[in-house]
Amino acid sequence: MIFFGHRFIESKSFYHISSIEAIQNTPPSSTLYIEFSETNLDIITHTFLNSMPTAIFAQNITELLYASSFNASYIVVEKTLAKSAQNIADSYLFDAKILVMLENEDEIEEFALLGIDGIIFSNAIVKINS
Repeated sequence: MIFFGHRFIESKSFYHISSIEAIQNTPPSSTLYIEFSETNLDIITHTFLNSMPTAIFAQNITELLYASSFNASYIVVEKTLAKSAQNIADSYLFDAKILVMLENEDEIEEFALLGIDGIIFSNAIVKINS
């Protein structure tokens, strides 16, 4: 299991951007965090065309499939979608790792037993302004 933002384990940060211009305010080779939505398709397409590492937040199975099609490095999902997302990723051999957003360390074991690729805590996501 991969950990991002856990207090015991050093990890890289993800940089939450809301515009293409905001990319300039992130460190080189950083992983960009983008919420999947139709209004963010320009950002997602830009990162895809420029082979930038991305973590895309998907709220449902359709968005999960789109995120994979855009070559996301990570697909972040809520707890309720985690098991289904992992099953689909395993069935279709996604290159992306499935990360579940957690607030409480007590839930780690539950998601480890479900075979989820990794977890991410909110402190691993740095908000970047344009």
